[in-house]
Amino acid sequence: MGHTEQSKPNLLKGLAIRLGLGIPCLVAMLFLPAGTLAYWEAWIYLAVILIPMTFALIVLYRKAPELLERRMRMREKEATQRKIINLSLLYFLVVFMLPGFDKRFGWSNVPVAVVLVGDLIVLLGYCFILYVFRENQYASRVVEVDEGQQVISTGPYAVVRHPMYLGVTLMYVFSPLALGSYWAMIPALLIIPILVMRIRNEEEVLSRELAGYPAYTQQIRYRLLPGIW
Repeated sequence: MGHTEQSKPNLLKGLAIRLGLGIPCLVAMLFLPAGTLAYWEAWIYLAVILIPMTFALIVLYRKAPELLERRMRMREKEATQRKIINLSLLYFLVVFMLPGFDKRFGWSNVPVAVVLVGDLIVLLGYCFILYVFRENQYASRVVEVDEGQQVISTGPYAVVRHPMYLGVTLMYVFSPLALGSYWAMIPALLIIPILVMRIRNEEEVLSRELAGYPAYTQQIRYRLLPGIW
């Protein structure tokens, strides 16, 4: 039995702990500010997020446990990245709690069709992230270079250097609409400068530690959005 198979029980335990803590926290952030469970936008949003996530985690656990383990790492080695994560945590709380207050006090009146379009874009963003995972088995949650890691230049990486962050941007920018809030889109847009800071520092690390990455940056011009940046 290989190292990966031996560590699978620990991986499953860690995953259960993360989900057991993370899902109730997300539910609380959505429904407590709303002051009601009659928040249909939040119920649909949870389904859009949790159903595909459940299937993805099952597949990763069975087929790509190494990738799943990388996605569960939380400790950033770079001091700059730790500062960015701390900043983004505040933004995360605001973005996911503000729609509930919006629901309670009726600040926004988002049509059902717009809410459903928001859900669809969130789902597409998540599916795009899964596509990135299929192409890049080294897509860790933290900024690091593993032993044996190689530059990926196929699939979405042939278009932009950081495609996963493109999927993340779609998910978070359109989450407020999916949750029925126009006002929460204002702080949601802060993900863009936050990701710019993260990407710039990440590229410094990759250029320093990942063989072939400087040449890749010369080949693929754009970091996040084709034709823009």
